[in-house]
Amino acid sequence: MRQTSYRVKILSLVVLCIFFIGLYLTYQTYGNWSFSFAIRGKKVLAFILVALATSVSTISFQTLTRNQFLTPGILGLDNFYILIQTLLFFFVGGVQMLAQESIWMFLANILLMTIFSVIFLLYFMEKATGNLFLLLMVGMVSGTMFSSLSTFLQVLMDPNEYDLLQGKLFASFSNVNSYHLIIATLIILLAVGYLWYVAPELNILLLGNDPAINLGVSLHQFQKKALIAIVLLTGVATALVGPTIFLGFIVATISYRIFNTYRHHQLFLGSFLIGVTLLICGQFLVEQVFKWNTTISVVIQFIGGIFFVGKIIAERKKA
Repeated sequence: MRQTSYRVKILSLVVLCIFFIGLYLTYQTYGNWSFSFAIRGKKVLAFILVALATSVSTISFQTLTRNQFLTPGILGLDNFYILIQTLLFFFVGGVQMLAQESIWMFLANILLMTIFSVIFLLYFMEKATGNLFLLLMVGMVSGTMFSSLSTFLQVLMDPNEYDLLQGKLFASFSNVNSYHLIIATLIILLAVGYLWYVAPELNILLLGNDPAINLGVSLHQFQKKALIAIVLLTGVATALVGPTIFLGFIVATISYRIFNTYRHHQLFLGSFLIGVTLLICGQFLVEQVFKWNTTISVVIQFIGGIFFVGKIIAERKKA
């Protein structure tokens, strides 16, 4: 009965997702199908990749921490991305940076974030002897430090350079490079494939650390590998479109409510479809309703803030 209910919900989400994709691709095209599909189709692929990376990484991270309020952003990756962009714009210059939007710059962003995160994880997990919450505390402190450094450099910047920088610090699907999409697809599919493969171990981890160890999970090594995959997904999504704060929290929260299951395969698929639908609806509102007077990151943060406050109130009432 539950499996039938799950299939109905997934099928409904697939239909809803296809409907909104079709609406976004065809609305007000005025017969210019090829031009519209070339521009909007690239955005749809970016929606799919970001939704896949964000949903899978967030649910996996929340399972590892056993806390549904946390997202991979707590490791400081978003703030580290902002610091990288601020340093480049400060020392190289905004015009030169925007003129050098090459595949190498995209890969350099991913490489810097991944190398930093892997060194960070390996070093502090050894020092913390598997204490994941100590690692999260260090991540929060690091994120605050990155944010402070970025703010300090931005205050010293030329106002024109700062204005150019702001375009890189908000999530944007409008100017996604096609070559970036190819590289991002390969990396995201590889990392998602690993987390999909270890989903049974993630299911077991919900029982607690000690039961998971008794059932044969090599906890410390598993946490390390899963965190590296999560960091890679978060880094690629951030380098592709910019920080998407609250998106993972929103799709994970909705999927927990709709599916009410511990099976990660089902949660991954459901949250992915929810993420694609929300991103396409958000971009449709930005383009057709708000007439580009806002950005999708603002819409995500507004909805995410409401979700976050609502979840806190709900948990408090339950307690």
